[in-house]
Amino acid sequence: MMNNKQLADTFTLIANLSEIKGENIYKTLAYRKAADSLMSLGREASEYWKEGKLKEIPGVGAAIAEKIDELERTGRLEFLERLKKEVPVGLVEWLPIPGLGPKRAALIWKTLNITSLAELEAAAKEGKLRNLPGMGAKSEAAILEGIASLGRRSTRLPLGKAYPLAQELCEQLKKVKGVVDAQPAGSLRRMRSTVGDLDILVASRDPAAVMDAFVKLPRVHRVLGRGDTKSSIEFNDGMRAQLWVHPPEKFGTALVYATGSKDHNVRLREIALSRGLSLSEHSFLKVKDDSEIFCATEEEVYKTLGLPWIPPELREDRGEIQAAKANKLPRLIQLKNIKADLQTHSTWSDGKLSMLEMARAAAKRGMKVIAFTDHSVSLGVTGGLSMEDHKKQAAEIRKIQKQLGDSILVLHATEVEIKADGTLDYPDEFLATLDLVVASLHTGLRQPREKVMQRVLNAIRNPHVDIIGHPTGRLIPDREGADIDMEAMLQAAKESGVAMEINAHPARLDLDDVPARRAKELGIPLSINTDAHSESDLDLLFYGVATGRRAWLEPKDVINCWSTDKLLKWLKKRK
Repeated sequence: MMNNKQLADTFTLIANLSEIKGENIYKTLAYRKAADSLMSLGREASEYWKEGKLKEIPGVGAAIAEKIDELERTGRLEFLERLKKEVPVGLVEWLPIPGLGPKRAALIWKTLNITSLAELEAAAKEGKLRNLPGMGAKSEAAILEGIASLGRRSTRLPLGKAYPLAQELCEQLKKVKGVVDAQPAGSLRRMRSTVGDLDILVASRDPAAVMDAFVKLPRVHRVLGRGDTKSSIEFNDGMRAQLWVHPPEKFGTALVYATGSKDHNVRLREIALSRGLSLSEHSFLKVKDDSEIFCATEEEVYKTLGLPWIPPELREDRGEIQAAKANKLPRLIQLKNIKADLQTHSTWSDGKLSMLEMARAAAKRGMKVIAFTDHSVSLGVTGGLSMEDHKKQAAEIRKIQKQLGDSILVLHATEVEIKADGTLDYPDEFLATLDLVVASLHTGLRQPREKVMQRVLNAIRNPHVDIIGHPTGRLIPDREGADIDMEAMLQAAKESGVAMEINAHPARLDLDDVPARRAKELGIPLSINTDAHSESDLDLLFYGVATGRRAWLEPKDVINCWSTDKLLKWLKKRK
C-alpha cells in the first residue's frame, strides 16, 4: 500500500504533467488540493480506504477516490501511465525554474524536442531559446540563471513547517509517564530560518517508554533506527526526527550540547578547560579527580562556567560569549513587545478578510496600530489599487475607525511596487497623502545586481517611503532573493532614515538575522511585520520576532515596539 506522501507525490505529478499538457486549470487545481490534503491528514489515507471512507478526506471526490483505490490496490495508476506517454516526465524538473512555467516548457519541448534539464541548459547556452515565440535573449538568460539557482537550493526545511511539528511532538512526549521535560534542540531551537532534521530531547528515567511512544506517533511512515536512548523516525511527508532521552539530572548539559551551535559549544568547552573542567553532553568532569558535576538545567551549566544563561537564538559564536562575560547580553525583543503591525492586506487587494475584520483580529492579539498596505496597481495578480481606489479605501478607514474607537488605530498605507524600471507605482504627490508607505520588490528579481540595486536605492532615497518590505524578495525554499549588495543597501538606509523590514512570514524571514543585526549596528530602525493576508497569518509574528532575537534586536530597535505617539511622530517627521 502507498503512504500519504507517495499518494500526494503522485497527484502533484499528475497536476504538473496536466499543466504542461494544457489541461483545464480547474482539473490541475483539484489534483493539487488533493495532494495538499493528503499531506496534512492526521492518519494514513489507506485507513480511510479500508473503511470505504475516501471521500471523507477533504478535496477527495469520486474521481480522485477511484484513483486512490487503484493506487492502493495495485501500486500504479493507468491514468498516470497514459499521461506519461503523452508528456515526458523530465519536463517536471523544469517547472521550479523562475519565469519558465508549463506553457513555455511545452513550447520548448514541442519545438526543440528536448525533455531533460541538461538538454534545456545546453539549448539555452547555445542560444536556441531566444528565437522561440514570446521569448528573447533576456528570457534565455533568466532560464540559465534559474537552472543555476536550482543547484543552490537548500534541502533544509522552512522554520514554519518544522517548528509546529516539533512543538506537537514535545507536547505528546510530555504526556508519557515519567517524562519530566521535552524540548526541541539543534538549529530549530536556535530558530534559524531553515532547519535539518528535527532533534528532540527528553528528560526521563524510563527511556524505553519514551521510545515506544515516539515510534508510534501519528503520521510516522517508518522507523529508521531504535536504540536504548536514541531513535529516529520518518513521517509521511518525508520529514525526519531524532529523539534522545537523558536522565533528568543530566538534562541541562544534554540540552546545551544538542542545541549548539558547534562553534558556541567549542567556546564553552574552552571555558570549562580553563576552570579545570571537561564539558560533555552528560556532565562536567573535574580534571583533577574525575568527579562529576551534573546540571539539570541550562542555567546551571552556564553558572558553572561563570556565565549568565545565553538565549538559544544567540548561540552562533557571534560575540555572545564575550557579551555574556562582560554582562552585556542584549535585552532581546519578545512577542509581547510588539504593538503595531505595519504590513497587512485586506479584501481591497488580495487579503481574505475586510479591514474591519482584520483590525479586530489584530486588536484581539494586543495590537494598538494596524496599517493596511494593500498592493499597488501594477501588481495585477493581487488586484492592486488605483489611486481612485485608495480614496474609497480612505473613506472606509474613517468609517471603521469610528466603529473600532480607541481599541486600535488604523493607518491608510500601501505596499507600493518598486517597478522593473526603478520607479514606484504611484507619484510622490500621492504617496505624501498616505499615513505610511512600504516599498517592495516582487518582480524583476533576476535582474543583474547593478539594475536591481538601482531600483532599491531609488526607493530608499524616496522621502515618502517609510519601510523597505522584505528587501530581497526571497521565498523559502523555492526562490532565491534578488542579488542585493547588502552593505550598500544598508548604508543608503542609514543615510535616509528609512526602516528595513523583517517580514515575519516563515516563507520570507527577510531580512534574515545577519543583515538585520548589521542594520542594528548602523542605527537603522527595523520593522517586524506579518504581511498578513488572513487572521491566522497574524500569528506568524512569532517567527519574525525569533529572527529579530537572532539579530540581537531589543525593543528600542524595532518601530513596532514604540508607543503609538512615538511611531506617529516618526512617520510625520518622514513626510
